[in-house]
Amino acid sequence: MPTAVNIAMNLKRQADERPYATAIFEPTRFRGRNGQLYERETFASLWNQVSLHARVLESTGITPGMRVALMVPPSVDFVVFTFALMAMGAVPVFVDPGIGIRHLGKCLDEAAPEAFIGIAKAQWARRLLGWARRTLRIHITAHAGWAKRALWNQGLRPPIRSLLQTTSDDTAAILFTSGSTGVPKGAVYTHGMFQSQLEMLQETFHIEPGEVDLCTFPLFALFGPALGMTSVIPEMDARRPALVNPLAVIEPIRDFGATNLFGSPALLNRVRSIDELFGEAAGGLSEDEIDLTPWKCSTLKRVLSAGAPVAPAILERFSQLLAPGTQIYTPYGATEALPVAVIGSDEVLQDTRHQTARGAGTCVGRPVAGLEVRIIRISDAPIAAWSDDLVLPPGEIGEIAVYGPQVTQEYFRRPDLTALAKIPDATRGRKWHRMGDVGYFDEQGRLWFCGRKSQRVITSQRTYFTEPVEGIFNTVPGVFRTALVGVKRDGEVRPVLCAELERGAKPQAAMRDELLQCGTEFELTRDIRTILFHPRFPVDIRHNSKIFREKLAVWAAKKSF
Repeated sequence: MPTAVNIAMNLKRQADERPYATAIFEPTRFRGRNGQLYERETFASLWNQVSLHARVLESTGITPGMRVALMVPPSVDFVVFTFALMAMGAVPVFVDPGIGIRHLGKCLDEAAPEAFIGIAKAQWARRLLGWARRTLRIHITAHAGWAKRALWNQGLRPPIRSLLQTTSDDTAAILFTSGSTGVPKGAVYTHGMFQSQLEMLQETFHIEPGEVDLCTFPLFALFGPALGMTSVIPEMDARRPALVNPLAVIEPIRDFGATNLFGSPALLNRVRSIDELFGEAAGGLSEDEIDLTPWKCSTLKRVLSAGAPVAPAILERFSQLLAPGTQIYTPYGATEALPVAVIGSDEVLQDTRHQTARGAGTCVGRPVAGLEVRIIRISDAPIAAWSDDLVLPPGEIGEIAVYGPQVTQEYFRRPDLTALAKIPDATRGRKWHRMGDVGYFDEQGRLWFCGRKSQRVITSQRTYFTEPVEGIFNTVPGVFRTALVGVKRDGEVRPVLCAELERGAKPQAAMRDELLQCGTEFELTRDIRTILFHPRFPVDIRHNSKIFREKLAVWAAKKSF
């Protein structure tokens, strides 16, 4: 039986209980003598803006259930428009602009929104490229003071009707995946799923109202205010976390006393290099000669990093910027289901990294409370119904399947992909989600990630999974990361290792010898004899961390070997 719930109720609750507490600090266009200047929004003023925007959006013709494409960069406006749409029962459609013009247009055509809210640049692109031309009838250009000006011009009264009239089964938003292994898909979120996700995040990471969050990932900026945290929006391009200025992260952590940081592995890797950047500026000091004290992020209680596995070297180096005992958590999940499992950096650095280096894959920890995780037989075909006969025993690699209240049940208007990724469970009335990842459980009940199902390399001798193979080769000094792909030669699929080297690594000939020698030490990698060096791996835009192995396979197929 659906219950009355709306994700925006969480923000209203914060405004009622803590009206004058700061909800958001947003950077201005100006810089002061001592650094970046910020504007402040309290929870009361933020909720007032949400209510005002909902009233004005209603006057433009936006109604409950209507799909609304939202293309506004990380900002107070982004938070306000999102919560206003959800509060009035409309359905915001989120598509990451970084997925590329072609994919973006396809996603918007598929979502068929009736309204489009975006900054002037987004509106210009919409008109030029004809995004969702067949369905759009309402166009709103977002800018500072938009709602107040519209309220004044139209002679509207302030909000007078009750908001939040939705249930747990009502659609709250459509979130398109990053498309890292194919065309992006629109995951349908209900208000109940968002609420469950919010509660699981709070319970799993012990987040408390009054904390300060530095949000470097736009969608996580919505969770901060809903959880009662003060959200600090950093001065950075959220589409390119791998290029962030480390000081743009470290300085607001220090200035605002941030207690929480959510960042992609690429961002952590960039920030942990502060010592290298400082060393270059100081004439090339070595790591041992650099005092990291000025760059310490001692106020952080936790760091969260998701989007791709985080290399132990990144965890180790970034940990030096944290106070003793502060953990870097690497929650495992996907747009369709998050969080699924979680592990802390202490366990990785003291235990599981050593198994990863021997080909065990990447440990992503134990499932979060309230979520069921099973390992099922690998299949590339749809599965019509759930059965316990699908489940594999601990230690055996299979596909990861999850079931729980925060697990999405369908892709918008893609019944073919829904059938491929979801397994109906007739006894319980909901569907399991097939993560598209392979892995296994160890004897301690920990989940190990072994890569994407679609990226496994099947040869006449064996099936290779990417994470176990790459975990071995990534231990070679001078290697930044590796990627296993399959290339067809003379009618046979051959395993090929692509390698991206660290700056200052040995010449490629020497590195090839070391990689080959490393491979001979393990039965799993002994037959991998082809090494190709790539200057910079293609990665996803959203996190700058997921490797596009499909693109690397095409590149490798053109090489002579």
